Amino acid sequence: MEVLIRDTADEVSLLGSQIVAQLLRRKPRCVLGLATGRTPLRLYGELIRLHQTEKLNFSQVVTFNLDEYVGLPPDHPQSYHHYMRENLFRHVNIPLESTHIPDGYSADLRHHCKEYEQAIINAGGIDLQLLGIGSNGHIGFNEPTGSLRSRTWIKILSEKTLRDNASNFSNPDEQPRHVVTMGIGTILEARHCVVLACGSQKSNAVKEMIEGPVSSMCPASALQLHPRVTVIVDTPAAARLDHPEHYRWIEQHKLDWQKYP
Repeated sequence: MEVLIRDTADEVSLLGSQIVAQLLRRKPRCVLGLATGRTPLRLYGELIRLHQTEKLNFSQVVTFNLDEYVGLPPDHPQSYHHYMRENLFRHVNIPLESTHIPDGYSADLRHHCKEYEQAIINAGGIDLQLLGIGSNGHIGFNEPTGSLRSRTWIKILSEKTLRDNASNFSNPDEQPRHVVTMGIGTILEARHCVVLACGSQKSNAVKEMIEGPVSSMCPASALQLHPRVTVIVDTPAAARLDHPEHYRWIEQHKLDWQKYP
């Protein structure tokens, strides 16, 4: 697990966008796994800027999003369909038919989950999966105590996650309790996982993900088993790590070809 510590959230997002852009330039027909929430917003803004000013090309990219609320139609302002359209897709030259987001409005959610898994396989698998981490250690919407080998499925949100996300809804009672999400097993099949975490409220989850035992109580800790994970955190999110100087030492002494731009 590669741990990169930056001073600010803006630096975290900038580095994350550079990693994504590097992949797009090297492999224009790549498959991206995308995340939603507050943390990736700056990263998507930088990718839009690179597209507009440096012609970063999304025309051959295929995307798969991690999750979607159950029961929200795609045009609902709190749906992740709406989020992705407004914060990335409509600003770059990606064909909408190349984008995939779980359908939480499907009449047959179980069948849809199996179709989503198959669509990822048909696309050749995910080259780079962007991830955030919840304050309780969830990735995607895989909550504590869930299976570390799970596949795309319907999950029940924890009370902690519901509280954390309540501010996104004008009426918290309208917040869905269920989601469709890629499973931990699905996420671990991506060739490269990039995790972004910012803010002191994520510091305990970050510590458990990186330095804690692999445990279903912190689903993100399963990433320790992945062959290539890049974790990018700001100083507040790194505050509880026991070995921050070790991670800085490792980054400082990378070979040139191991370094990011």
